[in-house]
Amino acid sequence: MTTAPWRDPALPAVARVDDLLSRMTLEEKTAQLYGVWVGADTGGDGVAPHQHDMTTDYDWDELITRGLGQLTRSFGTAPVDPALGARALARAQRRIAAAGRFGIPAVAHEECLAGFTAWRATAYPVPLAWGAAFDPPLVEEMARRIGQDLRSVGVHQGLAPVLDVVRDPRWGRVEETIGEDPYLVGTVGAAYVRGLESAGIVATLKHFAGYASSVGARNLAPVRAGTREFADVTLPPFEMALREGGARSVMAAYTERDGVPASADPELLTQLLREDWGFTGTVVADYFGIGFLQTLHRVAGTPARAAHLALEAGIDVELPTVKYYGDALNAAVRAGEVPEALIDRAARRVLLQKCELGLLDEDWQPETPETVDLDSAANRAVARRLAEESVVLLDNPDGLLPLSPDTRIAVVGPRAADALAMLGCYSFPSHVLTHHPEAELGIEIPTLLESLRAELPDAKVTFAEGCPVSDPDTTGIEEAVARAAEADVCLAVLGDRAGLFGRGTSGEGCDVADLRLPGVQGALLDALVATGVPVVLVLLTGRPYALGRWHGRLGAVVQAFFPGEEGGPAVAGVLSGRVNPSGRLPVSVPQVTGGQPWTYLQPPLGLAGEVSNLDPTPLYPFGHGRSYTTFTWEDVDGPETGLGTDGSYDLSLTVRNTGDRAGAEVVQLYLHDPVADVTRPDVRLIGYQRLELPAGGSARVTFHFHTDLSAFTDRGGRRVVEPGDLELRLGTSSADVRHTARLSLTGPLRVLGPDRRMRCETSVAAAE
Repeated sequence: MTTAPWRDPALPAVARVDDLLSRMTLEEKTAQLYGVWVGADTGGDGVAPHQHDMTTDYDWDELITRGLGQLTRSFGTAPVDPALGARALARAQRRIAAAGRFGIPAVAHEECLAGFTAWRATAYPVPLAWGAAFDPPLVEEMARRIGQDLRSVGVHQGLAPVLDVVRDPRWGRVEETIGEDPYLVGTVGAAYVRGLESAGIVATLKHFAGYASSVGARNLAPVRAGTREFADVTLPPFEMALREGGARSVMAAYTERDGVPASADPELLTQLLREDWGFTGTVVADYFGIGFLQTLHRVAGTPARAAHLALEAGIDVELPTVKYYGDALNAAVRAGEVPEALIDRAARRVLLQKCELGLLDEDWQPETPETVDLDSAANRAVARRLAEESVVLLDNPDGLLPLSPDTRIAVVGPRAADALAMLGCYSFPSHVLTHHPEAELGIEIPTLLESLRAELPDAKVTFAEGCPVSDPDTTGIEEAVARAAEADVCLAVLGDRAGLFGRGTSGEGCDVADLRLPGVQGALLDALVATGVPVVLVLLTGRPYALGRWHGRLGAVVQAFFPGEEGGPAVAGVLSGRVNPSGRLPVSVPQVTGGQPWTYLQPPLGLAGEVSNLDPTPLYPFGHGRSYTTFTWEDVDGPETGLGTDGSYDLSLTVRNTGDRAGAEVVQLYLHDPVADVTRPDVRLIGYQRLELPAGGSARVTFHFHTDLSAFTDRGGRRVVEPGDLELRLGTSSADVRHTARLSLTGPLRVLGPDRRMRCETSVAAAE
């Protein structure tokens, strides 16, 4: 028996795929371009926008005779025991392979933003917490563990990470982002991609591109970002994650920019992504994104036209289920309305990826594990460490924290005794289990109240909820005030409830009009402060909220961004002092509830000044965070010479822990460009280094700056390095500058290509 060339693993993948394509019918080729979502709900509340009216019925047995490109969320649609789910997925794959002429299985994909979105899988901190940790190696380890869990049950592709840069904190999906700075998002996001890909999982970058820049912070609203904002803020994290992380898939965004939906934009999905950046993987639609070209964007009058626009732009795979790339597309091709070459182009990319994954090999067999543990002790240890590193101590003016071990503590607030207070909207309990109230949680999630009692067993701890998260019910405030009045200190545990499409205060489709605390939580906090008992505000949120109303009236402020299943012990550890807080803000905390949108990446006229009576200066700036120990920065050293526009510059300093306990300092390097061809942010992050130091310990860190890091997009749309003056500012935040190095770049204007340096490398050595 002679093996067909496409089955021969000794041949190059391109040759194998070309041979396979030559044997396939049109229907067999288009079948590789869509997924099927088994068990998706066609009525009521969904987990994707318009799921109820975009999901259609199909004949599974007939459909798979053509083959199948993807299987959608076998684990992430309903509570499924992981081992049983793995065996069910394996059976489905065998049926798919047996039904088609070529025996090719599907790519199985799942959500995995803050952990594998599956029942009984570890719920890690959300991406905003990753940003707060400023620790890419730890994020990479987390992603590797997520990837290993996905692979263990037969999943091939993960729909993560989110690389959108926060432009307006009112947007519901802020919790899914890494922060408001493209360098932080890019470096942490690339680390996540490396971890996921190292486990053999296809990482999918989303949402490409501009999704977070929607008008009014409304989900799916139009994007009106200018060319330079798009090039210098929106795109760099994606480029970094592709170049440094090796991501093999990209998801097109729902939104449109300047009238062109991303899903129908060949300049974005083909010219920029493939021709300029050299991307060779697959582009997938966000769920129902192709259909939205017809139903929401109204740039297509028929399903066939929507499919044509998406294919022409460069979308290879329709997700989550077949509707537009199926029979309507086949008919349009046969009628001469859509070139078959577009089908071949997309199918070639899909099959090349399947070849990489081993799915074209004759000896392929699905994984069928006997036992599966998706929440191992090792997973929980990583979740705990990341949660601990991500907690930000915003303020502690009189040293009220850490708490005394035998004090009287009144714990008040709607987030203190709810396990879901720790989780974001893409965690399985928040995303799926709300539709299955009969199912148990599946993982252990200690509440903050439980964790605090375990952390401080000698303390007298009382509790009152005070008020709901979002309902305007104030009847519990009186009891909360009574509990606070009896205590030495009051912990006000406030924040968000993650949900979907208005079913929460944070999450996809849960956008807000302003940045006041949800519901009547602000009134509860006012009443607690009025007791005169010192109040520690503990926030468990998916976005920053305006806190200026209480500035100077609180004993301490602790911010945690949905810290995951180990978040309770992590936050309690910070309150007790077992954990020395080291998180830094990945987003600014505003002073007032209005005056948004605002991030720290502002040119001069975006800052406070005489031209307006409104002051947008945040209460706590990007990069801010306090510690229970103290650090000094010494011996800053850099050459005093000029620098060419293609030069390098090393900036070194010694950081010393001058306190009596171990701690972590995050040294941040910012760039200030006094004069440029176009207006520039007053400062922007270009490097950082997290340093773990014992009491009395020190380390010397060197930032290896290259002039490429000063580049920006000029009036002609070129990315350039200009001659002229620059300032490198070392700070503990974007607003707290400790040392400044002034450079003068000489030589010609340089125009950079896609091979430019994007990262400021650092090195750490023992201090002399």
